[in-house]
Amino acid sequence: MRHQLTFDCEGAALAASLDDAPASTGLLIVSGGNEIRSGAHRGMATLAQRVAAAGHPVFRFDRRGIGDSEGENRGFENGGPDISAAIAAFRGAAPHVTRIIGFGNCDAASALLLHQPLAIDALVLANPWTYDGDEAKPSDEPALPPAAAIRARYLARLKDPKSLLRLFRGEIDFRKLFRGLSALGTPATPAAPDSLAARIDRAIAELGAPATILLATGDRTAQAFVENCQAALNRVKIEKLASASHSFAGDDGAWLADWILGILR
Repeated sequence: MRHQLTFDCEGAALAASLDDAPASTGLLIVSGGNEIRSGAHRGMATLAQRVAAAGHPVFRFDRRGIGDSEGENRGFENGGPDISAAIAAFRGAAPHVTRIIGFGNCDAASALLLHQPLAIDALVLANPWTYDGDEAKPSDEPALPPAAAIRARYLARLKDPKSLLRLFRGEIDFRKLFRGLSALGTPATPAAPDSLAARIDRAIAELGAPATILLATGDRTAQAFVENCQAALNRVKIEKLASASHSFAGDDGAWLADWILGILR
């Protein structure tokens, strides 16, 4: 059964939803960008329903200044108190829960990393956000640094028989093609020590809890994470889905739910 509730975070009332279930291991969903707790395409609400139907309680919430929550929206990099307050509220609302798995997509995944240590037992991190500057937006087409975008695009085209046929027919602009091919051989610029990508890399290296990273291989944010956080790929478990959906929309939601349920069990 789904319950609506509120809890306090530094004097602000935050809105939350609890999908109750009997298991002692529960899932805390942290929303990304400026999304409300239902998520893009109601994906997080659907995920919560699936996980609760399998027996595990799920807690979702709106960060301060988002959705139905009070307070000022200070962005994911300042959301540590919100996450900690949500963990305490989850335990209070579902006292039978003894283990909590934290899940976040995009900059919610980054928030779970940046604000460690947290009172949770494991992490599931999807398509972590590594861009400095504007906060991630609830979209399946986040921005991407040009070099990474060109590499991803042209590598895919080189593997596509239809693109090769167009090349032989002279239907492709050779100037654009040569610019794209030259980008393939350009090494990625190392992230600055104070950049978000470097901080995420360090956070993964210092994690005290087990973590699994889920990547939609066609998603631009996931591609940038792979490019910017190479060292992290050797430190945690990585699972990949051949999809371009940043928010695991449609049938991809079942893949996401299956992986999360496997970790909860």
